[in-house]
Amino acid sequence: MSDPTSVPVSKKSWFKRFWSLAKPFWVSDEKWPGIGLLVTIIALTLGVVYLNVQFNTWYREFYDAMQNLDQPAFWRLIKKFGVLAVIYIFVVVYQQYLQQLLQIMWRRWMTAHLVDRWLANRTYYLWQLEQQITDNPDQRISQDINMFVATTLSLTLGLLREVVMLTSFVAILWQVSGPITLWGVTIPGYMVWAALVYSIVGTWVIHKIGKPLIGLTYTQQRFEADFRFHLVRLRENSESVALSRGEKAENRNLLARFQEIYLNFREIMDRQKQLVFTRAFYNQFAVIFPFLVAAPRFFAKEIKLGGLMQISNAFDKVKDSFSFFVDAYLVIAEFAAVILRLDGFLDSVQAAQERAPRTTDNIHHNDFAAAGLTLKNVSLALPNQQPLLDGINFHVKPGESLLVSGPSGIGKSTLFRAISGIWPYWNGKIEVPAGMRGMVLPQKPYMPVDTLRAALTYPEVPTEYTEEEVLGLMTLCKLEHLAKRLDDIENWAQVLSPGEQQRVAFVRVFLHKPDWLFLDEATSALDEGMQKQVYEALKLRLPGLTVVSIAHRASLRDLHQREYDVLAKAERTL
Repeated sequence: MSDPTSVPVSKKSWFKRFWSLAKPFWVSDEKWPGIGLLVTIIALTLGVVYLNVQFNTWYREFYDAMQNLDQPAFWRLIKKFGVLAVIYIFVVVYQQYLQQLLQIMWRRWMTAHLVDRWLANRTYYLWQLEQQITDNPDQRISQDINMFVATTLSLTLGLLREVVMLTSFVAILWQVSGPITLWGVTIPGYMVWAALVYSIVGTWVIHKIGKPLIGLTYTQQRFEADFRFHLVRLRENSESVALSRGEKAENRNLLARFQEIYLNFREIMDRQKQLVFTRAFYNQFAVIFPFLVAAPRFFAKEIKLGGLMQISNAFDKVKDSFSFFVDAYLVIAEFAAVILRLDGFLDSVQAAQERAPRTTDNIHHNDFAAAGLTLKNVSLALPNQQPLLDGINFHVKPGESLLVSGPSGIGKSTLFRAISGIWPYWNGKIEVPAGMRGMVLPQKPYMPVDTLRAALTYPEVPTEYTEEEVLGLMTLCKLEHLAKRLDDIENWAQVLSPGEQQRVAFVRVFLHKPDWLFLDEATSALDEGMQKQVYEALKLRLPGLTVVSIAHRASLRDLHQREYDVLAKAERTL
């Protein structure tokens, strides 16, 4: 097993990875609203720093007034604090609100961008062919994009705030701390140097302890996504598992995958325990550290109580600014893992598109629609180059019906995929008619989790068809018992029987009115009477429709004009 603290090796630097993910939004059509929001947020961030400087001055004046028992100054400063506090609250609230607005705007754009990249050129399908099912694009598109955008904004704006805060409070701390003489050497602004040394030491120690968390976090996200994928897969195939009595096997599989999560998380726990312990000591000791360092000047009456409190507050701000990476280390570790995952996602998309041949480039379109469909010496293979069919030659004229037969698993369904332009692993020549409006019905049609109306009209939107059209075709395909459920939202793949799902697919055919129809065992769950009724309805309602079918039922021969045997490479008239 590989080291869980390691991450994939890439020649790209961290900044290049980050910038390749962040840049597209800021040069997109939505850049100006985003830039406007960002500028406003930065202005509010600088306002927060300014108010913190005012609060620091208030601390000195307030504690001096307390030490001098100056009651009028006390009440004046209480009123001043109230005004500053109200302004501070409004600035902080709107800073957060606008940052969240920018975050969701950026996330919306980035989600659309990555979904488009994933769906382009059927990359999602190519991944499935190449068995890249553990890559979990669902997590990368949902969870990782959200984390990337949110963390980018929080870290970037946080760093900006701390840099400005550091600049402001270093000047204050330098001024109020004064010089100190140690072993005959006078050190000006010694509290600034004390804060710098304190923060550098703390940052170095925490970095040494926390560095392995980057690899562990990356691995944890991958294990979590893989576990979730298999849970979803069990849910989607629950009936098959139940019929196979596969509960024990699924239990073993799921618990084995969760064991990976458990062991890796224990390593994260151990590393975080050390990190939290060190950070807690670092932050707690920082409470008394400025008093210890400034005490000699206070007891020498070189500074008053107000000055001491101002030094403490300024030291805390300077220390926090110097310690930005200390406090954000866990976030940075998770952020680094997210960048790796998203960058790897885009790399995988690009690699899949480059590896696969351009399927549509190999398909020739006849100049005339009447030319029909022709396959010349077509050979098919699996993604691993294992051969399936070879030497396939047949021709189908428009309006004809052809039955493609042969043993199961020989590659008949793959032949349909090649004709439809989604299977990249073939050679030979495929000629399709110009302007061909083809439709493929697989044995198990896709059922979206949506209204039944949307499932019936998929992939078109339901508003493209009248309710009378839909209800009439439901009656034709013996689905009238579902008429009252048209607007119910369900996971129809689990609600409808296999036969009902196949009848839903035929409703789509009658609605979309293709001129070429490829049926891949599309009536296997229908009884022979319903099967005959559907084929007859296709001829009656869609005159001129060309039908090419794959099926093993002998009764289908009576519903086609010719048969092509892919094993014998022979054709006969029926």
